[in-house]
Amino acid sequence: MKTSHAREIVSEGLGTALLLATVVGSGIMAERLSGGNVAVALLANTLATGAALVALILTFGPISGAHFNPVVTLCDAYLGGLKWTKVPGYLSAQFLGAILGVALANRMFDLPYFFTSTHVRHGSGQLLSEFMATFGLLAVIWGCSRRRASSVPFAVAAYITAAYWFTASTSFANPAVTLARSLSDTFAGIRPSDVPAFMLAQLGGAVAATLLFQWLVPALPKTASDVLVPHDNPNPSHTD
Repeated sequence: MKTSHAREIVSEGLGTALLLATVVGSGIMAERLSGGNVAVALLANTLATGAALVALILTFGPISGAHFNPVVTLCDAYLGGLKWTKVPGYLSAQFLGAILGVALANRMFDLPYFFTSTHVRHGSGQLLSEFMATFGLLAVIWGCSRRRASSVPFAVAAYITAAYWFTASTSFANPAVTLARSLSDTFAGIRPSDVPAFMLAQLGGAVAATLLFQWLVPALPKTASDVLVPHDNPNPSHTD
């Protein structure tokens, strides 16, 4: 049964809000309980994020595809899995949902709704990390969606959990997440001036992975509607 666009937008917004509440909230809790041990705080933040991703993708996937990520939406539309006319609604919902999620996390811990992060994240290593984190995320999505679509929620969560630890940036891999995290001066924050470069690196990684997997998996455009969780493919415009 087709899902109305309004429901898809609400699904993307609410799912992204809950994801950011998890990322930022667990970061604040971890920092407060870890006694200054950054490794322990990062581990707690990682496990909470990975667990939430599985739950949220399984919950909202049947409604909107559970993108929660602007670069996933753009690449899905490029492959024909999502109508381009729906893209503005998805992107707006993701960015607004991410900002709402940060505000909720901050307030749950008696902090201001928004306060600008001073957490410096810059340099070539950080940007390469974001390129690779996003490249790997899209590679996992495209690689699994071809024949094992039901495994994508678990594969995505597993990859992000790992990428927290093998990237210098702790794997933001999402422009909406990146922008929203600049509004919380906590463990999970990022300085606003570092946001644009992160976003460009993320977009580059997503595009590179999508173009590569178009070649690696020739039938990919026909299965683009299975991104994260199967949803309608109204625009099968690509061919093998």
